[in-house]
Amino acid sequence: MDKWISGPNKPNISLDEDFSLIEPESDKEIKPVVKKTSVQQFIADRFVKFSTWHSLVCAFRLLRRRCLHKIDKDRTFPKESVEESHETELFILRSSQRLSFKEEINCLKDSTPLPRKSALIQLNPFLDKDGILRVGGRLSQSPLPINQKHPIIIDRKSHATILLVRHYHEKVQHQGRVFTEGALRSHGFWIIGAKKIINSVLHKCVICRKLRRPFSQQIMADLPADRVVPSPPFTIVGVDVFGPWNIVARRTRGGLAHSKRWTVLFSCLTSKAIHIEVIEELSSSAFINALARFISIRGAVKEFRSDRGTNFVGALDHINVDVIYVESGPVKKFLSTNGAKWTFNPPQTSHMPGSWERMIGIARKILDALLLNTKAKELTHEVLCAFMCEVTAIMNSRPICPISTAPEDPVIISPSMLLTQKDLSVDLMRVDFHNIKDMYVSQWKHVQYLSSMFWKRLRDEYLQNLQVRRKWQNNQPDLKTGDVVLMRDPMVHRGQWPLGIVTRVFPSQNDGKVRTVEVRIIRDGKRVTFVRPITELVLLID
Repeated sequence: MDKWISGPNKPNISLDEDFSLIEPESDKEIKPVVKKTSVQQFIADRFVKFSTWHSLVCAFRLLRRRCLHKIDKDRTFPKESVEESHETELFILRSSQRLSFKEEINCLKDSTPLPRKSALIQLNPFLDKDGILRVGGRLSQSPLPINQKHPIIIDRKSHATILLVRHYHEKVQHQGRVFTEGALRSHGFWIIGAKKIINSVLHKCVICRKLRRPFSQQIMADLPADRVVPSPPFTIVGVDVFGPWNIVARRTRGGLAHSKRWTVLFSCLTSKAIHIEVIEELSSSAFINALARFISIRGAVKEFRSDRGTNFVGALDHINVDVIYVESGPVKKFLSTNGAKWTFNPPQTSHMPGSWERMIGIARKILDALLLNTKAKELTHEVLCAFMCEVTAIMNSRPICPISTAPEDPVIISPSMLLTQKDLSVDLMRVDFHNIKDMYVSQWKHVQYLSSMFWKRLRDEYLQNLQVRRKWQNNQPDLKTGDVVLMRDPMVHRGQWPLGIVTRVFPSQNDGKVRTVEVRIIRDGKRVTFVRPITELVLLID
């Protein structure tokens, strides 16, 4: 710094002429560069070294003192002066103006008209006594302060302009473009192309991203094969637990003893059928018993899907299934006796198990209607189990395809049609058969007809309704290792969400898009990693 501060010995050059004392001629290494650039360009190149307006002003104020001290070594300066800072700011702005509006300033000095293509021609600019280019405008007769009547003109391409926008954006506590532009205008600055540069600064502001940037997203993934390929009912099952409900367990001398019950909902991902089992506690043993009852009734299951509930994770230590962890990728255990597979969804991904999460909402609504006229003292375990069977029957009889208004198509497609192989609109027992063989053949043909009709209408009507992406419709840049993100924590305010860094990504097997990542944060002084969907993360630094 001393080399380009010292400069040549030019006693006849004053400080008012663009700090000409900083022109470096004694440094042989940068002398060829200086010959090809102007003093204003040389100074503007130094502006880029600073990231805030305050540091830029402080540095050039110190430079000004060094230069003045070189001229007059007996001169003393106060520790800090508002007037001195103002003069330094004017020098910075004047240097930027002479680089950005060189042609317009020369025209004003020569009293010649501005070029017709000039961006300043509508502002009627003029040079004040300090050589600062200001807006002439039409408010010269107004009682407004000089800074508002005749703001200083600055170009959006100058680095000093970026620093000014950042400075006043922080002054208005990181509010939007209108607030920031209003603060700049009220302090006497007229930026050419203000909207574009302010939007650019706000877009790159990390604090604004922390406060208001939306969560990351990616185009909605294609439906997995287990949702669109026909298979026997309950071959691929989504599992979840909901509840509890208070029931009367036993009568005591002092009244009634109450306990709680939960339910496990098994949802077939292909046929949309459901099965409900009641459990007494949220434990692995209770879940294993419910799972055993389900498999005994519905048959073997090829794949289970669930969230990372503690009862699910604990149960896998006692059942013969093949566990797939999203975090580890490869299959962790394999027991060929069952040939089942258990896939965990990433944590905090309520949208991924949406096909069976919606079933819980429907089951709750039906159960609330059933419990409406039931007194609390009458709800026992047996009554709750009966209600759950009725809920299962109602949900399995729901239409899964749009109901046709055509009279020639009266049949309603429902999961119970596939489970029971019955159609309530046809009563085979009322048909007059000549012998028992004809009855069985006709019944078998009817069952086959119902099954074929179910899968045909499921393919032609239901699956076609799943074609449209209701949201997340565009491809977005994938998160990558090293990205700095803000991880959502629903327990605290957004301003207290932890910062993290992406340490690993998990591309989708179908399209290669990243929708789940591993994030490392600092918690209680220790490094902790979490697997989160990108919909729970805010990208701070691209």
